[in-house]
Amino acid sequence: MPQNYSISDLAKEFDLTTRAMRFYEDMGLLQPERSGPGGRNRIYSGRDRTRLKLTLRAKRLGLSLTEAKEIIDMYDSPRDTAAQLEKFLQVLALHQQQLDAQMMDLQATMDELKVHQREAKALLAKALRQPAAKPRATGQTTAAPVEDVPGMPADLSREAQG
Repeated sequence: MPQNYSISDLAKEFDLTTRAMRFYEDMGLLQPERSGPGGRNRIYSGRDRTRLKLTLRAKRLGLSLTEAKEIIDMYDSPRDTAAQLEKFLQVLALHQQQLDAQMMDLQATMDELKVHQREAKALLAKALRQPAAKPRATGQTTAAPVEDVPGMPADLSREAQG
């Protein structure tokens, strides 16, 4: 006898909200049977559970729900398996290119952050080696001009001064 699931069964198993489950249904990813008055109760099959599992796996890979649906639907049809696998490989290659580009951007940002950290540490070490600034008549201490801070854009330096 095939296993059936309620919306709350699957939502709990996959740590989803029932709203997310209904959204996946609206997207055509899930197709539960309806029962009860006015078809209010959803009855999910083992097939729906598998489609939900594949949908969540596709999301983790970075695929859109539309892409996930295309690929999952291909496995439901009696078409050629080679064509299905080729499509899947194309989608994965595209997402790999996107992730590679994002990794390069993140690495450039990390490199820039490290440069600013080194500069800030050097300035701090220099400031700690210098004797404390003598108070002015107004009771304020003297500070280095803002434009002397390495790595700070010139327009920010001007704003900081007034």
